[in-house]
Amino acid sequence: MWQDWLNFILGIWLVIAAFIPGITGSQGAALVDYLIVGILVLVFAIWVARKKAAEWANVIFGIWLIIAAFIPAITGNKTANLWNSLILGILILIFALLAALKKESS
Repeated sequence: MWQDWLNFILGIWLVIAAFIPGITGSQGAALVDYLIVGILVLVFAIWVARKKAAEWANVIFGIWLIIAAFIPAITGNKTANLWNSLILGILILIFALLAALKKESS
């Protein structure tokens, strides 16, 4: 499904963004958060092609990114970090929900 491929691309961006100083700054927590969640989104985006339960994992990852955007220990004082987490969390959440609900109805 197209939603899975979009989440795959967003997972790649999270991994790349972990190493962009303008986004993560000196926040080691942001780097680790982006790496872990990005890799998990990638893995589950590939896996969901076969398993509908995996869609719900990406829903959880999207929710986590939204929550993490407002945790100062992760985002620090980087506005780019906050917006990157927030926007990607919302997109991953939407795409995963769309895919999960579509698979539920079929």
